[in-house]
Amino acid sequence: MTKDYRRNCFKCTFFYVTWDVQHPNGCKAMGFKTKQLPSVVVFKSSGKPCELYKKKILKKPDQS
Repeated sequence: MTKDYRRNCFKCTFFYVTWDVQHPNGCKAMGFKTKQLPSVVVFKSSGKPCELYKKKILKKPDQS
């Protein structure tokens, strides 16, 4: 995977960590769990970067 096509699942809204030891990473948008990062699986199977990637919006803590 070249640098232009990389998607960082850890920064994606749809990424989650599962309880399943065999398949610890999941994608809510595509509805699957895998041992690898979901973006790697998508790229390997389609030859294209994940098109459902949506950058996670992090909330800033209140500065009271």
